This record gives sequence, structure tokens and C-alpha cells, in this order.
Amino acid sequence: MIDVCLLGTGGMMPLPYRYLTAMMARYNGKSILIDCGEGTQIAMKQKGWSPKPIDVICFTHFHADHISGLPGMLLTMGNAERTEPLLIIGPKGLEKVVGALRMIAPELPFELRFHELSQPFEQIDMGDYRIEAFRVNHNVICYGYNLIVERAGRFQVEKAKALGLPVQLWNPLQKGNVVEFEGKTYTPDMVMGSPRKGIKVTYCTDTRPTRSIEENAAHADLFICEGMYGEPDKQQKAREHKHMTFYEAANLAKEAEVSQMWLTHYSPSLPWPDQYLPQVTKIFPNAITAKDGQTIELDFEEENQTAFQIREQSGKDDNCLLYTSDAA
Repeated sequence: MIDVCLLGTGGMMPLPYRYLTAMMARYNGKSILIDCGEGTQIAMKQKGWSPKPIDVICFTHFHADHISGLPGMLLTMGNAERTEPLLIIGPKGLEKVVGALRMIAPELPFELRFHELSQPFEQIDMGDYRIEAFRVNHNVICYGYNLIVERAGRFQVEKAKALGLPVQLWNPLQKGNVVEFEGKTYTPDMVMGSPRKGIKVTYCTDTRPTRSIEENAAHADLFICEGMYGEPDKQQKAREHKHMTFYEAANLAKEAEVSQMWLTHYSPSLPWPDQYLPQVTKIFPNAITAKDGQTIELDFEEENQTAFQIREQSGKDDNCLLYTSDAA
């Protein structure tokens, strides 16, 4: 299961009711942060999540509303007595940019490691999950990200029994290891079924619609996409500044055949995104205008259906909606 929270949904400048862009995901005791705008630490505190177990921070690009919260975040992680290395992923020039920001956070008790993206598409293996970075179309070099957890096929007990394999060898095979027994070699594919559907989260912001986004977001369980403008008369402005409208994001979600879409990264001139949602859902029905603190738990599909829960937090309220859809 992956927990995903939009810590901030604002673009350009923070507002009293909207922090700047950041998304955090937790999986198997590990945490991933994508972007770290101003207010990210406060949002994380409000959520009750800790920065200490973050093992990777990904940056889409180096505009201030996406990275200005990093120095304080690093200091907080250091004050929490973190000693494990931290991986930071982002476009080329990442180490130089972070180094400049660290002028106000020079001493840290942990090592920073950098992965600078230079190709249109890159994969980073994180052990039990995978990060995919794909280039998008903004006025500076910018990337979208996929978080992917793959799921092996079911262990075929009858096949294992037919091969005469003792029970103590089942677990190593299930974990993908090759085993030797009575002079013969046994591989996982001999006892495992076909891979099952895993979990995929796609995050992209500050971009025009591109074929790359559609292809990389294909069949995502959750598609988090910028909607800078909801007003119908802002199409030209979106083109000029290389951002997206709600309706362009909805068309991408439709073409990519994602399970659901969250809009984010709203213009400060857009105080009430909800008023434009009816037009968005005419294009892509399973869309929401996300708010700060929007949270989801994504779990693996069961035999015939997938269920996921959205918790929309507003102040002390915790309103839950349950969505269920047939599995493909």
C-alpha cells in the first residue's frame, strides 16, 4: 500500500489557505518527497508525518515555488538526528543549485547524494519500488515522475508440489531467487504465475500538455497534474507561460486512461477551483480539484475489484469518500 499526500497545491506564491507545491508518498517504511515549496514543513507537521524517514527528494525543476523550502527541510532533518544519506533527484545542475541553497544550511549530519537527470526518460531503482523521470515542456528544463511498485504473480503451490520441492524452498523462489535441489536448478518462473497489476502514481506540474505525459501516465492509479488555470479565458496565458488549464489536464487523463486525476498547482488568482470542476468532469469524470492535505491510500487490486480511499482534510474535519471500480 502507498500513502500519498499533497502537502501543498499552490503555484507562484503561498496563500494563507494554500501552501506551495509538494507531494509526499510513503511505502514500506520509506518516504518520497516530490518538490519542496515554501510551507512544506508546516504542511507535513499538520499532517502528522515526519521528514526523518525521507530517503529521496525529487525536484521537477528549479523555480522557487518548487524548491524554496529545501534549506529548512534539510535543517529539520538534521535536527531530527538523521544520519542516513539522502538522495536528491532533479534536472542537470541540481548539485550546484542545492549547494547554493545550502549557504544557509551549511552543516548537516548526513550525506547528500545527487542524481542529475540528463535524458528524456530515466529510471531509478529504489529496491522495492521504482522512480521514473520523464521530461515535460516548461520554460526551463522540467520533469514529471512516476512512482511504481510492481507486484509478482501468485505462488503456484500445485506446481511446486508437482516438482517435488520441499516447503523450505518455496519462500526463496517466491522472492525471486534461484535454488538448487537434488542436483537440479529451479527458477522462480517455474512456480510463479504471471505478474499482477502493481501500483502507479504519476506526478507532473509546470508544463504544457505533451505526448510524453500521456504515454508515461498511461493507466496510472493516480494522476496528479497541474491545473494552473480554470478560467476559460486563460488559455492564451497558459500557452505563453507554458502551463496547463484544467481542461487540458482532463483531456490528458482521458487519453492516458488513468483511474483518477487530482488537479493541483493553482494560480493565486484562482481562489475557488471547485467552481470549474463540473466542466472538468464532463471531460474526465473521476477528477477532483485537490486541496492541501488531500490524502489517498492506494492498495493492490483484489481479484475482481480495486478500492481506494480519499481523505479530504479541512481543518479538524476528516471526510472520507470510498471509490470502487472494476478491475481491468
